[in-house]
Amino acid sequence: MTTTIESIPAASAAATAPQVYDLKLDDVRTLNKAIHQATGGESFVVEHPGGKHSLAVGINAEIDVDINGHAGYYAAGMNQHGRITIHGNAGVGVAENMMSGTVHVKGDASQSAGATAHGGLLVIGGNASARCGISMKGVDIVVGGNIGHMSAFMAQAGRLVVCGDAGEALGDSIYEARIYVKGSVASLGADCIAKEMRPVHLAELAELLQAAGRDDDPADFTRYGSARTLYNFHVDNSSAY
Repeated sequence: MTTTIESIPAASAAATAPQVYDLKLDDVRTLNKAIHQATGGESFVVEHPGGKHSLAVGINAEIDVDINGHAGYYAAGMNQHGRITIHGNAGVGVAENMMSGTVHVKGDASQSAGATAHGGLLVIGGNASARCGISMKGVDIVVGGNIGHMSAFMAQAGRLVVCGDAGEALGDSIYEARIYVKGSVASLGADCIAKEMRPVHLAELAELLQAAGRDDDPADFTRYGSARTLYNFHVDNSSAY
């Protein structure tokens, strides 16, 4: 099966002038209604987001959204096809349940970034807090800094790339997702082990880093994944469930 990796666009594909929403004057519902009505090619600029929640959620068209400031909970959730850039930090659950498209957080992200996401590319320029990529189901996540504890918990598919350090219990109860970490790992979760870095993995990682606009050397990373000992219940492993 061939996997298509989304990439951060060098420039917007929109041909028309952007629609600007100032959240000191407009409300979030008005913004989201406008982006839900978009059919493709439009671009939107959000000024003074002020950490408001649920910004740019439910996009289902090839549009560009630039959020100039910090976003609150669940920004860019359920994204399909959209290209969303947050020029600041993001709260809990950024890009939660994303299906496709790209979400780029220039700053840091709070807990559960990319939770349950099925596809697309999430790039976090800074650090990500606990449970980054929890229950991820096919998304690609590239974090420029560190990630917190219990990241990739029950991760089923997709790739998590960490260019800094990882917290405790990385990849606990992981299935078939792949994790690449450049720095140190505080501890591995149940059934997560270090694995050989074969040429196919080096090539895969190089493509992911390029898509995220990074120039890290893939040879500096360690790959982690499932030992596959918890796939079927066995009484000797009961304490690990």
